[in-house]
Amino acid sequence: MKYRLILLAALGLAASQMFFVKTGLTHGDVQPQAVDTEGLEALPEEIALENPYRLAGGEQYELAKKIGASAYNSNCARCHGLEAISGGIAPDLRMLEDGEFGDEWYMERVLKGYSQNGAYKMPPFAQILSQEAMWAIRSYTETQPRPE
Repeated sequence: MKYRLILLAALGLAASQMFFVKTGLTHGDVQPQAVDTEGLEALPEEIALENPYRLAGGEQYELAKKIGASAYNSNCARCHGLEAISGGIAPDLRMLEDGEFGDEWYMERVLKGYSQNGAYKMPPFAQILSQEAMWAIRSYTETQPRPE
């Protein structure tokens, strides 16, 4: 009887794994999602050196954080962790330096991605996300509580 239960459990696990693979509900290659930045002030074509929404403050920064939370969950959380809390696969974005230096590092990575030994660890988002979406994500991550 004990062995039958183990066999049934193993079969159930195998069936559930097949379901997730067949339906595409697995972690892996996932298409980046579009970000609706309606309401955010349009930015010039030239990439800003520092988060323009943080610098603007007020309603623009609050809206950027809200849009950034959704954009982060759709495009970044699978590697950088829910609520920007990294599980160790990718850098913890809450730990980036504040201000212009952290902004510069962030934008460099988001625009160009990151590859190691010819394999992309992070895809480049330059042709996928608008500058407004990128800065909205930064606005969200930079306001998440840092670990103590």
